[in-house]
Amino acid sequence: MAKAQASETSSISRLDQVKISQYFGCNTFSERTMRERLQKDVYKAYRQALKRGEALSPEVAKSVALAMKEWALEQGCTHFTHWFLPMTGATAEKHDAFITWDEPGQVIERFSGSQLIQGEPDASSFPSGGLRATFEARGYTAWDPASPAFLMEGPLGKTLCIPTAFVGYHGEALDHKVPLLRSMEVVSRRAVEGLAHFGVKAEAVIAQCGPEQEYFAVDLDLAQQRPDLMFANRTLQGAKPPKGQELEDHYFGSIKERVLGFMQEVELECFKLGIPAKTRHNEVAPNQFEIAPIYEAANIASDHNQLLMELLKSVGERHGLAILLHEKPFAGVNGSGKHVNWSLATDEGHNLLEPGKTPEENLQFLYFLSATLKAIHTHGGLLRAAIASAGNDHRLGANEAPPAIMSAFLGAQLSHILNAIEKGDAADASTQRILDLGIGNLPRIEKDATDRNRTSPFAFTGNKFEFRAVGSSQPIALSLTVINAAVAEALDDLNGKLDAEIKAGKDHRAAVLTVVRQAIIETKAIRFEGNGYAEEWKVEAERRGLPHAKDTVAALHIWENPASKAVFSKPGILSEGELESRVHIRHEQYQKAIAIETQVLREMAETQILPSITADLGARAKSLGRLAAAGITVPETLKAALQAQATLAGEAQARLTAMKVALAAAEAIEDNHARTEAFGKKVNEAKHALREVLDHLEEACDADLWPLPKYWQLLSPLL
Repeated sequence: MAKAQASETSSISRLDQVKISQYFGCNTFSERTMRERLQKDVYKAYRQALKRGEALSPEVAKSVALAMKEWALEQGCTHFTHWFLPMTGATAEKHDAFITWDEPGQVIERFSGSQLIQGEPDASSFPSGGLRATFEARGYTAWDPASPAFLMEGPLGKTLCIPTAFVGYHGEALDHKVPLLRSMEVVSRRAVEGLAHFGVKAEAVIAQCGPEQEYFAVDLDLAQQRPDLMFANRTLQGAKPPKGQELEDHYFGSIKERVLGFMQEVELECFKLGIPAKTRHNEVAPNQFEIAPIYEAANIASDHNQLLMELLKSVGERHGLAILLHEKPFAGVNGSGKHVNWSLATDEGHNLLEPGKTPEENLQFLYFLSATLKAIHTHGGLLRAAIASAGNDHRLGANEAPPAIMSAFLGAQLSHILNAIEKGDAADASTQRILDLGIGNLPRIEKDATDRNRTSPFAFTGNKFEFRAVGSSQPIALSLTVINAAVAEALDDLNGKLDAEIKAGKDHRAAVLTVVRQAIIETKAIRFEGNGYAEEWKVEAERRGLPHAKDTVAALHIWENPASKAVFSKPGILSEGELESRVHIRHEQYQKAIAIETQVLREMAETQILPSITADLGARAKSLGRLAAAGITVPETLKAALQAQATLAGEAQARLTAMKVALAAAEAIEDNHARTEAFGKKVNEAKHALREVLDHLEEACDADLWPLPKYWQLLSPLL
């Protein structure tokens, strides 16, 4: 073991002395590797099929598979797996060795084109939301050639991982990747149609993403002593520590050596896998951190984020750290999220949400900006539903996260421009560097003119939108699918209106401005520049008619709205059956998450906390009795404190009983919606009520008798 660790450390040190660019993607079957290993005509056919969204021919697939196998074997691979994203929120894989019989008693390494393109894992035990019966086991994985294959290193060899889509026997989507890929195709078509109005010929427009990932790191030994962290991924009980984040001294602070070593190994593994990790820093809460990548295609960003979460956990364990990805691991300090930065770019790399250098480019920018605002305005509730979960309910609306009301922030100057277009007035001249629209009575766009508003769930930050409400443990594929689908629908509407304006005889520029102005007027309600945390905003948002789903129970109803169904079913992103299955799964996951938390808290209270409190009460009573027996007058305040603690313990027992009753009652309900509401209200209220008493008991209990690591221990600096 010591030799293996020394070898690993030596390997890390060697790579640490090399430029990142020299080993970046070395564990991926990248396009550079394919270009080197494939014949030119095969590589060209592969690239053309990828660009057009077409299936690979059997001949090309066979050539790619052979090259991939030879590369993988050279790298020390013994097995391969189709790596996919079922609707569990985690990743899945089934490993097969590169062997088959050659002659009796002899094996050879073989990997065919058919094995590359399609696999057949057992689909019966994955969530399907009613799309499949348990006895219907057949499912298929299909290679996503746009996402590069990669190697996962094990103690005794490597495994070739092939990113795939996961579908049922009849082609129904059983994962997060298929809807995302479909949504990318739809938004690409609509955006290409829109660009044609500006004389831009693009073969494709690609949804781009750069997801920032927040997480907590705590000492692994301490975390393993808490059943709630082990089974619920968050603390279900814990008194407030003497010092939390009040001094704001952790944010962007110096990174301690232990954490820095962990971060550096994570980044090294990321770079080897082609994950473009760019930024690392301390976050606001004690022992909270963030890692952020460079932009890439949305489907690849989604795969990479899933890989990153796995790397954080596995590398963390090697450093004696438990990595917590829950949205709210600790009460009283900031929770964790993902900031999903989203934009659209042509296949030539031109960002459609970046102000341009010419008047025409700026009109184009306003057109795509308006389409995005229209998408948020029409489907803000659906965006809220996409990030609804039991974990995110603890975070949304608190002072570290955006509110549950979906709004868009543009910044003062850009808002001024949109208001001026709406009114038909000229904007005030700007003394700063500006971008001209080329029209005398229109304002001009100042580049990089937006401030940042951390209270906005959907903020424009100069050349992209930042969706800040996604939970830290959630797959980003669903949120990206919703954004793509909503923007595609908005572009389809604007494209149709622009066609009508041009057919009516308006010149191009006037027609664009007419359509943009209509969109600006229609979407004004979701533009908000102020403090999203303020109570006044909730009142104002209600006046504007914005949806406000305060929790997951309310948000789940949004999926069933006709408009929500149509945005997926009309363009073929999700059939009604596929959408209904996902709603069913969301209900089930919410119920199970709360049920697990409740059972864990019950066991902690019954077998750890209350026995310790009883022991503490007995010890204190015995001590007071000894004092009295020795003739020492026991102050009434000590007796009163002991009685108060005993009364509190009795209240905890009563609330524990009430929680068990609430859980049993919720589990007995057959109707899915009613069951979800019971878990969200009755069970959650009972759980929170019990925690309140247990936290007070912790504060009064003898520290030597308290059975769990405390907040101050878990959140102490990792030196």
